[in-house]
Amino acid sequence: MIFKSYQSNITRKQIFLLSIPVFFSNLAIPLVGIIDTGLMGNLGETKYLAAASIATSVMTMILWSFGFLRMGTVGMIAQLFGKSDYREIIKTLLRNFLIALMISVIIILLKPIIVNLTKSYFSTSNESHDLINTYLSVRILSAPAELIIYVLIGFYLGLQKTRISSLLIIILSALNIVLSSFFVLSLNLNIFGIALGTLISSYITVILFLIFTYYFIIRNFQVIPKFEKLIIPSKLIKLFNVNFDIFIRTLFLTFSFLWVTYLGSKLGEDFLAINAILMQFIILSAFFLDAYAFATEGIVGFAIGKRNKKSFLTVVKNSTQISFLTSLFISIFYLIFFKEIINIVTNVEILRFLSYKYIVWIIIIPPAASFCYQLDGIFIGATQTKELRNGMMFSVVSFIIISIYLTKYFGNHGLWLSLLLFMIFRSLTLNFYFDKILKKF
Repeated sequence: MIFKSYQSNITRKQIFLLSIPVFFSNLAIPLVGIIDTGLMGNLGETKYLAAASIATSVMTMILWSFGFLRMGTVGMIAQLFGKSDYREIIKTLLRNFLIALMISVIIILLKPIIVNLTKSYFSTSNESHDLINTYLSVRILSAPAELIIYVLIGFYLGLQKTRISSLLIIILSALNIVLSSFFVLSLNLNIFGIALGTLISSYITVILFLIFTYYFIIRNFQVIPKFEKLIIPSKLIKLFNVNFDIFIRTLFLTFSFLWVTYLGSKLGEDFLAINAILMQFIILSAFFLDAYAFATEGIVGFAIGKRNKKSFLTVVKNSTQISFLTSLFISIFYLIFFKEIINIVTNVEILRFLSYKYIVWIIIIPPAASFCYQLDGIFIGATQTKELRNGMMFSVVSFIIISIYLTKYFGNHGLWLSLLLFMIFRSLTLNFYFDKILKKF
């Protein structure tokens, strides 16, 4: 076996080193969104950016709703790893592959309903609706590949193989950027091009890493993966409970970001477009800070599998501190380079002018949100999914109610203040439930 154990005293330096490959991979994910936004934002018409904002938000909500395929996998794999139960690790991986494929088929079959609901939900021009339909019709076909990728990432994170999971994401993102840019800039396929780029890059990546994972398992576990003896009621019930809680939690989370897009559309296409740009800053910081959360998930699960309370408490303290410190550096970077980045992303002057007014939120939100990101990772690693679900439900409902009031009286600034409060609610609710994790030791 090439795997290693972890000592009780997990230092901030060790967490940082373990997170480095995840930093680069997580940077690649929002970079795709930034590139896509830039490609649409420089076509000279707001409709392209508005349509891309809505279409990508809808697909993000749909696919991220099944984020349990990553989050549930990493927690269960990490705890099984702590128990050295390698055969069950393989079975858990294969069960989640089957679940991913079944969900994908359902998503594709529901495409007409998704398109119609999107059209009735958002207030945009007919031209924008046509562009949205074009994107969704292509991107939805990537669901099987994208959901299987979620499972693979969770598998490698659970084994603390962050370099492999990061390489997977980097290859996916690099292919996506290259192909989307080629289709838009060279073939003039506009929104169809960015959807096609995602589709092709997803299938190339998943094929490469399924082959790699097959040989990885044989080499490290000395077991040939087989789709047999997977239907065990007790195992499926446990898997269902963990996954369903995370599904509900993620569904509420992704809806909250779709809600931001919805309220922005009510304020007008210009605000819808600038919020799409500004959200890239928040997403970028979130994925960057999530590197610590991702690295923490595996260590937390491993510590619980080993019943090592000291290791658990140490990684919680050190990872939270380093996450907050990093968030401050991100805010300083945004403060210095905000306008330059905005000017690169769009050449539409009115969008640039309006975006400048919201820099305060881009600076404040990352440090405030760093705590909830890290707590998410801790609860996922502990598979304390019921509490994740309940905390998110309370936070999202509170966010929606508050955002309706604040947007009504303070416009787009009210919407961004609501988003800040949402991050704070998430931290407070998970902190309330924290003692329940300690009962596992």
